[in-house]
Order: sequence, then C-alpha cells, then structure tokens
Amino acid sequence: MYGLIGKMIATSGNREKLISILLEGTNDMPGCLNYIIAEDRDNENALWITEVWDKKESHAASLSLPAVQSAISSGKPLIEGFGERFETTPIGGQGLSQ
Repeated sequence: MYGLIGKMIATSGNREKLISILLEGTNDMPGCLNYIIAEDRDNENALWITEVWDKKESHAASLSLPAVQSAISSGKPLIEGFGERFETTPIGGQGLSQ
C-alpha cells in the first residue's frame, strides 16, 4: 500500500469552495482505498488530505484522470500553498481493508 498525508492552504476565505472542488473530482479513482479531506482546526484556510492507495503507481495514474485534471484546474487558483507532506506505508486499521 501507498499513503500520502499533506497540508493544503486555500486562499483566504476559499477553503469551503476548495473542499467542494476536491470532493467532486476525487470520487472515482481506481486503486484509491481512502481519500479523506479534513479541515485544520487551527488554521481557517488549511486542509489536511489523507490518501491510501493500493500502490504508488495508482496514485500517479490518478493524476491524469479527466475528473482529477478538472479539479486541479478549478482548484489551482484557490490554493495559496502547501505545508507538510508525508509519504507513508499504510498497514491497516479501522476502515481500511487489506
């Protein structure tokens, strides 16, 4: 398995709009086991995105899907920047089948 945890920072006042775009563009991604978007409690513009994939190659392939490309295009103007980013190897747990 392959995992990513990353912080995305929306431009001021646009976090909800960015969340909506990300949720729309990430519904059907082959190999994606979990894609969770969470609001940062300390920064009103920040999001945490936690992803679990069957393999790293599935994540890479998802970036060329039309819905993901559309989300990237629509969301890009609403992104001020990025924070921390971690690659992980998920082992298992609640909500994650192996």
